[in-house]
Amino acid sequence: MTAPRILLYVQNLLGIGHLRRAAAVARALDSAGMKVAFVTGGMPVPNLPVGGSEWMQLPPVRTRDNDFKLLVDEADRPIDDGFRERRRGALLEIFHDVRPDAVITELFPFGRRQMRFELIPLLEAANAARPRPVVLSSMRDILVTKPRADRNQEIVDTFSAFYDHALIHADPELITLDRTFPMVDGIRDRLIYTGYVVNMPEVSVPDADPRDTGEVLISAGGGAVGADLVTRLVEMMPDLPLGDRTWRLIAGHHMPEATLVKLRALDRPNLIIERSRPDLPALMAHAALSISQAGYNTLLELLAVRARSVVVPFEGGVETEQRLRADLLTGLGALEMVTEDRLDIPTLTAAMRAAYDRPRDRVPPVDLDGAANTARMVRRLIEGRSG
Repeated sequence: MTAPRILLYVQNLLGIGHLRRAAAVARALDSAGMKVAFVTGGMPVPNLPVGGSEWMQLPPVRTRDNDFKLLVDEADRPIDDGFRERRRGALLEIFHDVRPDAVITELFPFGRRQMRFELIPLLEAANAARPRPVVLSSMRDILVTKPRADRNQEIVDTFSAFYDHALIHADPELITLDRTFPMVDGIRDRLIYTGYVVNMPEVSVPDADPRDTGEVLISAGGGAVGADLVTRLVEMMPDLPLGDRTWRLIAGHHMPEATLVKLRALDRPNLIIERSRPDLPALMAHAALSISQAGYNTLLELLAVRARSVVVPFEGGVETEQRLRADLLTGLGALEMVTEDRLDIPTLTAAMRAAYDRPRDRVPPVDLDGAANTARMVRRLIEGRSG
C-alpha cells in the first residue's frame, strides 16, 4: 500500500497555538508513515518543526486585533475579494495536486468562520472527488462559545454536510465538547477524543529536580497578546520570590519590539530576554518555576515536564478558553492560577510560593498521547474507507 496522503490545513490569525498543535499532529502523521501536505495561511513562523511534512504557504493573513473581525495581509492592508480569489485558487490547486486520502481542517467548522470563502470550496472539491477522501476536523478541547443560535446551527450544518468525524484533542475525563458547544447532540456520534496533543517530541523530565537551582521562566506563547503580562511581571520582579535567581523571558515571535525595548530599559541585572527558543519545553523542564499565559500548548507542555507553574490566563476580547482550561487543571492540583484582574505582588507571591512548594511528582491523570493517537485514528479511518 502506498503511503496515505494527508492535506492538513491550519490558519493561525493572532497567536501561534493552533499552528504549533497542528505541527505536532503533522509530525505524528509523518512518523506513522503518511505523506503530509502542511498547508498554512497565517504569518510565517520560523523554525516550526513539521517533521518530513511538506510546508505549503498560502498568501498569509492575520487579524488586526483580538476581536478577529478584520483580516489583513503581510503589509497590514485589509484583504479584498481579489486576495480571497487568489487564496482560494491556490488552495484548490494544492488539493488537486496532492490528491489526498484525508483532508484535515484545523478548528473549522467550529471556528475560523472568516475562512469560509476558501474552505467551503475545498470541502466541496473533497466531496466531489472520486475516491472521496476522509474529511476530518482537528480541534482543541475548548471552543469560544458562540452566543448566537444561528451560528451554532451553521456549524452543525456545515459539519453534517462535509465531515466524517471531528478529532477532539482532549481527554474526555477532563472535559468534553458539550461544555463549550451547546448543539453537540446532533453530531455526538462523530466525535473522536484523541487525548491531548503535546508539542514536545524529544523532551523528558530531568532526573534532578530543578527546584533549588533552576531559573524562573516567563513566557507568553507567541507574544501577540502577552505584552501587558510580561511588562507587569518584569516590573514586579524585585519584590517577588526567588529574586536571587536568573529570570528568563521568552517573548514570542509576535511580541512588539517596542515592548522588548521597554523591558530592557528597566535594567534588571538578573533578567535574560530572548525573542524565541525552539527548546522552550526543555527550558520549562529545567526551570525552578514557570510563570506564563495559559494557552493549550503551554499548559500541556508544563504538565508533560512536571513543571511547577503559575499561569495567568488571557481573557481579552471574546477569549474564554484559557481561563476555563486553567480552572480545570487548577482543580486537579496541577498548577496555580492568578487572574489578570488580580495580578499584583501579594497575589502573585502567594501563588509562586504555593507552586514552588508543590511536589514535582504530583502528576494529574491526563491523557497526553493525543498526537500518536490521532495518527493511528487517521490511518484507521483511511483504511476503513478504502475497504
